[in-house]
Amino acid sequence: MKPKPRIEDLIGLGHTKLGFFKEVQVKMGELRASNRELQREQRHVQTILDGITDIVAVISPDYRIRSVNHSFFDLYQKRSAVKGYCYTVFRDRSEPCEECPLRDALATNQVCRQNAIFGVDGRNRHFAITASPLRDADGQLSEILVVKRDVTLEKEFQAQYYHAEKMATIGLLAAGVAHEINNPLTSIQGFAEGLQRRMAKLAEALNDDGLRRDFEEYLDIIRTECQRCSGIVQSLLTFSPRTTAELSPIRLTPLIRNVLRLLHHKLKQYPDDLIDLQLASELPTIKGNAAELEQVILNLVLNALAAVTPEGRITIRTRGRHNGGVALEVADNGCGIPPDHLPKLFEPFFTTKPVGQGIGIGLSTCYHIIQAHGGEINVDSLPGQGSRFTVRLPAAKGIQP
Repeated sequence: MKPKPRIEDLIGLGHTKLGFFKEVQVKMGELRASNRELQREQRHVQTILDGITDIVAVISPDYRIRSVNHSFFDLYQKRSAVKGYCYTVFRDRSEPCEECPLRDALATNQVCRQNAIFGVDGRNRHFAITASPLRDADGQLSEILVVKRDVTLEKEFQAQYYHAEKMATIGLLAAGVAHEINNPLTSIQGFAEGLQRRMAKLAEALNDDGLRRDFEEYLDIIRTECQRCSGIVQSLLTFSPRTTAELSPIRLTPLIRNVLRLLHHKLKQYPDDLIDLQLASELPTIKGNAAELEQVILNLVLNALAAVTPEGRITIRTRGRHNGGVALEVADNGCGIPPDHLPKLFEPFFTTKPVGQGIGIGLSTCYHIIQAHGGEINVDSLPGQGSRFTVRLPAAKGIQP
């Protein structure tokens, strides 16, 4: 029995090979088209990622960066990202961070979020970080998608808003207390002055010089203390809220004395010679907002108090400048500031105080207030030798000292 003829026998081996090659060419064309489509999709995805203003990074479980979007290079201009360790690229560390959202996401297989403050090219920045697990086709965890949003400006405005809101609340409270105190204080002072005017007749009726001198001394003390309380009340009223920060011609010396009067109770804990006042007798008039400048002075004095020991010394000095402006110095012989902290001192959220004792907004607020007044603020410090903050303000134009 003859075998059945094969296709090669009927059409020939060469023609069969030709059909096979044609089929291969068709498949290759389909693969090339599919590859082009995949590349287009990849470019489309990358374009979407580059359009996101947050930093987006894909990181492997061993902390190596696989890819980043274009926003990474806007912030980390001088750094190479791909194949580097995330803790080295993002935080200049040689080992993984203690609190790591990527590690938490790997451990829990859930989306993890974290807020962190760390330096980028010498400046502190506040980030909101989200780490999301990515799974492969088999559902196995393969990579972590990390999104880092720079919220420094938002947090700074938020902190300034809270600070302003706190000052407004204090101002409202102070205004209410001041008005409540002012009424009986005025009555006490008025009756004391009335008694002093009648002392001559009372002395004749009493016919006792010793008793008369005691009465005169007591009434004089009452009047003096009433005037001191009246000054404190007036100082409290400067913290009352305003709709706008109005600038007007003011003298710097009364502002310093008002702040020290407000700190009188706190200063009683220290020796009498803690504050060394070296205030110039004649200073040019400056144009500013009294309440805001008092906040600056208050912050600088409180920082100096936190730096010195009970046996320390704080010097508050004022002087005129050769260009007609005014300079204020608040110096202490306290613990000082490390050199690497000085460039960051006026940045928001930077603080050398222990956790819970400060959020690092005080000096930043001082900086912005002085800038708004057309002035400048600088600091000189050496560890163990103390610090000196210098505020320079321009003189009010057209106003003589």
